Amino acid sequence: MKEFIRILQRFVPPYKSNMVWNIVFNVLSAILNLFSFALIIPILQILFKINEEVYTYMPWSFEPSSWESWKGLAEAGKNNFFWYITNLIETEGGSFTLIVLGVFLVIMTFLKVATMYLAFFHMIPIRTGVVRDIRNQINNKITQLPLGFFSEERKGDIIARISGDVNEIENSIMSSLDMLFKNPILIFIYLTGMILISWQLTVFVLVLLPLAGYIMGQVGKKLKRKSLLGQQQWGDLMSQIEETLSGLRIIKAFNAESKIRNRFEKSNDIFRRTTMKIYRRQQMAHPMSEFLGTATIVIVLWYGGTLILANNSPIDAPTFIYYLVIFYSIINPAKDLSKSVYAIQKGLASMERVDKILKAESDINDPIDPKPISLQKQIEYKNVWFKYQNDWVLKNVNLTIPKGKTVALVGQSGSGKSTLVDLLPRFYDVNEGSITIDGTDIRESTLYDLRGLMGNVNQEAILFNDSFFNNISFGVKNATLEQVKEAARIANAHEFIMASEQGYETNIGDRGGKLSGGQRQRISIARAILKNPPILILDEATSALDTESERLVQEALENLMKNRTTIVIAHRLSTIRNADEICVMHGGEIVERGTHDALLVLDGFYKKLCDMQQF
Repeated sequence: MKEFIRILQRFVPPYKSNMVWNIVFNVLSAILNLFSFALIIPILQILFKINEEVYTYMPWSFEPSSWESWKGLAEAGKNNFFWYITNLIETEGGSFTLIVLGVFLVIMTFLKVATMYLAFFHMIPIRTGVVRDIRNQINNKITQLPLGFFSEERKGDIIARISGDVNEIENSIMSSLDMLFKNPILIFIYLTGMILISWQLTVFVLVLLPLAGYIMGQVGKKLKRKSLLGQQQWGDLMSQIEETLSGLRIIKAFNAESKIRNRFEKSNDIFRRTTMKIYRRQQMAHPMSEFLGTATIVIVLWYGGTLILANNSPIDAPTFIYYLVIFYSIINPAKDLSKSVYAIQKGLASMERVDKILKAESDINDPIDPKPISLQKQIEYKNVWFKYQNDWVLKNVNLTIPKGKTVALVGQSGSGKSTLVDLLPRFYDVNEGSITIDGTDIRESTLYDLRGLMGNVNQEAILFNDSFFNNISFGVKNATLEQVKEAARIANAHEFIMASEQGYETNIGDRGGKLSGGQRQRISIARAILKNPPILILDEATSALDTESERLVQEALENLMKNRTTIVIAHRLSTIRNADEICVMHGGEIVERGTHDALLVLDGFYKKLCDMQQF
C-alpha cells in the first residue's frame, strides 16, 4: 500500500477540500448507521417482552476534559432512551411505540443515505480530476521529452499507456478511492461500537482477522505481477495495430494480410490467457472474503452464545443480536476493502508503466541562466562529434554558415546529413564539440528562443487534422487571415485553398490526407513563411514530388529562401545547383565542399552523385 499512498500524495493534494468533506460525511453516515441499528434492541424487547428492568430519568451532566464524564454521558443517554421507551409503552402501548421507533428508524435511514450521497458527491471531483491530471501530465511530458526517447519506444505502446493504462488507473485505483476512504471509517466505527458492547467478543473476533488479511495480501501480490505483464502485452497489441494502420499499403501490396493477421491473433491469444489468469485471481476476492466472513460469524455466534448461556453473562440476547448485526455490517466494507486491494494491485501495475513516461528524464534542458540568442553573423559547427548509441554518426565536423547564405548537404543515405541538421534545434545534443550562433553556444539559450529562430520544411509534410488556416498559422500567435493568405500566395497554395469547399476553414483530414503530396508540401512552406524565421531548414522538401508539383514547390521554396539563412538536405542535386556552398558528406564526415561547378571539377564524390542522377 506504500505505492498507493505515494500516488495519493502526488495527485490528490489539489482536491484536499473534497477529500475532507468526503471523510466527514462518511463518518456521519457510519455513526448514523450505528445508531439506527441500536433500535433493534428496544424493538426486540417490545416484541418478545424480555426486558422487565425499571428505568428512571437520569440528569444530564458533562465535562469535556473528564473521561468519566464521557462514560456518564453515554450511560445517561442509554438509560434515558430506555426510560422514554418504557414510559411510552406504559402510556401509549407497545403498538404505538413500535410505530414511533419505525418512524425514527426511517428518519435515521434518510439522514444516513443523505450523508452517504454527499460523501459520493465530493468523491467524484477527486476521481475525475486525478485522471484528467494524469492525462495532462503525460501529454505535457511527451511534448517535453527529446526525440531520442521516442526512437527507443514503440508508438503503439505509448498510446497504450495513455489510453489503456490510464483507463485501468481510473477503473481500479480511482474507483477504489471511495472504498478506501469510506470502508476503514465504517470498520473503525463499527469496531468501536462492538468494543463498547462486549470487549471480550471483539477481542476474540480481532484474533481471527489477521489470518484472513494475510491470505488476501498474498493473492494481491501475485495479481500485481500478472497485471504488469498483461499491460505490457496490451502495449504490444497496440503497437501492432499502429504498425498495421501505418503500413496498410505495403501489407496489401505484398499480399501479407495473412501474416499480419496471424501475428496479431497469436499475440492477442497470449494476452487473453494472461487476462484470464488476472480475472480469475481478481474474482477470488469476493468468494474468499464471503467464506472467511461466514466462518468468522459462525465462530462468533458459538462464542457469544456460550457467553449468554453462562451465568452472569455480560450481554443479553437482544444486545447480542445487535452485536451480530454490527459485526455482519463489517463484512460488506471488509469485502469491498479486499476488492479494492485487488483492484489497486492491478492499477499499480498500470501506474508503473505510466511512470516510465512521467518520470523519464530529459537530457536536453534549458540552462539555469540562459543567454539571449539571435543570428546576425553566422552559424558555426566546431569539431562536432555525435552518436546515438555506440557508433559515431558524425566525426569532427566543422562548418560555418554565414547569415543569408544557402548551404546544401548531400551524400548517400546514412552519411549523417539529417543528424547534422537535427543538432541545430537541439533535437539531440552533441557529444563533443559545440554549435554556436554568433558565438553563443546553442546550449546556453532556452529551447524556445533557439527554435524560434528556425523554420522547418520536411520531406514528409507533417500536418494536423484541422483547417487550412490553423495548419498555416500553427505556432504563430494571433495570426490574421490576411497574413495567412499572403503566406499561402507566396507558397503557391492560395488558389487550391480557395477552390475548396470552405476556403481557409476547410478541414484537410488526418495528416492532410485530403490533399495531394504537392499541396501538403506547399501548406508546410506557407507555415514556414508565416513564421518568418531567420534560419530555414529544408529536409529533402521536393524529393517525393512529381515534376509539376516539384516545379510549384521549388518556386515556393525560392520565395521562402530569399534573404534567409538556409540549410538544405537534398537528394535531387538539380535543386541545389545555385547553393552558396555544397557540403558532401560520407561516413559522418564532410569530405568535399564548394560550389556546384567547383565540385564537378574535383571529380570526386559529388561528381559521382551527379553522374548517377543523369540519364
